[in-house]
Amino acid sequence: MTTSPVNVSEPLDIGAVRIPNRVFLAPMSGVSDQPFRRLAQRFGVGLVVSEMVASRQMLLNTRQSTQRMLFDRDAGPVCIQLAGTDPQIMADAAILSVERGADLVDINFGCPAKKIVRKASGSAMMRDLPLATEIMRAVVDAVEVPVSVKMRTGWDDDSRNAPELARIAEDIGVQMLTVHGRTRCQFYTGSADWDFIAEVRDSVSLPLIANGDIRSIDDAYACLERSGADAVMIGRAAQGNPWFPGDVAHHFATGEVRPEPDISRRWEILREHLDGMLSLYGVSNGIRNARKHIGWYINGFPGAAEFRNVVNNTLDEQVIFAEMHRYHDLSLEAA
Repeated sequence: MTTSPVNVSEPLDIGAVRIPNRVFLAPMSGVSDQPFRRLAQRFGVGLVVSEMVASRQMLLNTRQSTQRMLFDRDAGPVCIQLAGTDPQIMADAAILSVERGADLVDINFGCPAKKIVRKASGSAMMRDLPLATEIMRAVVDAVEVPVSVKMRTGWDDDSRNAPELARIAEDIGVQMLTVHGRTRCQFYTGSADWDFIAEVRDSVSLPLIANGDIRSIDDAYACLERSGADAVMIGRAAQGNPWFPGDVAHHFATGEVRPEPDISRRWEILREHLDGMLSLYGVSNGIRNARKHIGWYINGFPGAAEFRNVVNNTLDEQVIFAEMHRYHDLSLEAA
């Protein structure tokens, strides 16, 4: 394993909030909902962040915004991520987040999705530092809990201005920064530039979280070494593997590699995940939302393509559970 410039076995303090370890689960819209976060927390990740919540929709109390803010309050610190372009609305949404139990409020300046950027939100803010500054100041002034910011390295290769935005954030009173090591225009192509995150590290003294391309325990150590960050944030590598961030945290704490769940245990976790989604969204929407998760869980399993075909063509939970039982038995026979 590569060494790390920080003591990875120690907790991380963000203002008055203590994070029990240095592995965070990334906010992933349409993915890291309450059932997903619940599993990741049980497997030992230090902090989970809500799916991005549109600040205006939060104030309107829409069903989606309410669902995205659901947390298991006793499982660990609560961090709610907000997006928007109006400083006062963002401030009001931050106040509401704290009233609903948030221990930290995160501002999204990193989402690359076209529908978000078209509204001048998410990573589009990296092209409008004056407005980004107003938003950060409004949110910091509105709440007493720590405020964090998640950003990309910049809009494109010609404007990698994350160090400048980071300095502004620190001066305003933001207490934590997360940097995904790609520009907005890269989306998720190419490789995360952990070395550039080190330029943000050199610019500020705030706790810094590095995000992007952490797919193994070795990656986590290498990312910390090259970026100088204080912790790592894991996103896509946890899809279908909600235990993985906890595995990294376990190694940080003990130096031991935790055994991967065997096939039978993976099916149990999938069943629990599906039950949680059906409970949260109802049967029809729960199944629709779960299809991508099921595909990630069973990737590489015997009969996976056939099972996915069944799942993608039914909204009957009994059919899905019957097929899960059958393919569980097939998987064990093939193992």
